Amino acid sequence: MALYEDPPCPLDYQTPFQLLVAVILSAQSTDKKVNEITPALFALAPDAQAMAALEVSYIEAVIKQIGLAPTKAKNISNMSKRLVEVHGGEVPGTFEELEQLAGVGHKTASVVLAVAFKVATFPVDTHIHRLAQRWGLTSGKNVEQSEADLKVLFREETWNPLHLRIIYFGREHCKAAPHDPTVCPICMWAAVPPFHRPGSSPLKAGQSGLPRKLSQPATTTVGSAPQSAQAKPVSRKRPTMAGKAVEVVAPVSEGALAAETVALRKGRQRRK
Repeated sequence: MALYEDPPCPLDYQTPFQLLVAVILSAQSTDKKVNEITPALFALAPDAQAMAALEVSYIEAVIKQIGLAPTKAKNISNMSKRLVEVHGGEVPGTFEELEQLAGVGHKTASVVLAVAFKVATFPVDTHIHRLAQRWGLTSGKNVEQSEADLKVLFREETWNPLHLRIIYFGREHCKAAPHDPTVCPICMWAAVPPFHRPGSSPLKAGQSGLPRKLSQPATTTVGSAPQSAQAKPVSRKRPTMAGKAVEVVAPVSEGALAAETVALRKGRQRRK
């Protein structure tokens, strides 16, 4: 069983429109704060037609406790008006149409498509980007590069639940700061040399989203451990942890991450 089996969306909503509004509000804010604000907002304007009829100043007054409230109020108003004028008040189900709405970028569109429409996306925000870097799953310098790397590492059918599992795991075990990697099971997993991790082994081409032909030459610097005849794992440098460089080998299967996390957690409990 995977960690955080069937994780729920942390934002409260009843319709795709309400989800879209909540995601717009969540930028540079917490899900908890958004969930405190949206009941009053949705009581006044549960759909695009009602929201479009509200004055921007009124929307701003309702969401004033949210960061960037003036900008978000304007975007929510303009977004709602476009939904009414162009889409009959309904939230569209494509990236192209969503990203034409005020206040909607790639990440917001990804969340709406994943949660409301069950489209396979991998929404990556700054939190997931931070964790992916910390765990050595990406060397990307921005969320776009991290998203591309994660989509290669993990199977498409795992993208939607996995992004939520990472969010929940980060909140519980792998917070931004202060952080002790010796008490985080995935950081402990990432700190172990790849071929010495319990349960890990090189994956063959085609597994866990790995393309048949790697786009760049595969390299490894880990001893003389056996290599897959079809595809060698790609060695990626991680930031220094505990005074030494840590290498994490891609691809990493979701199953291995979950299984090893549970094993490491049980191991720590036995040692106590």
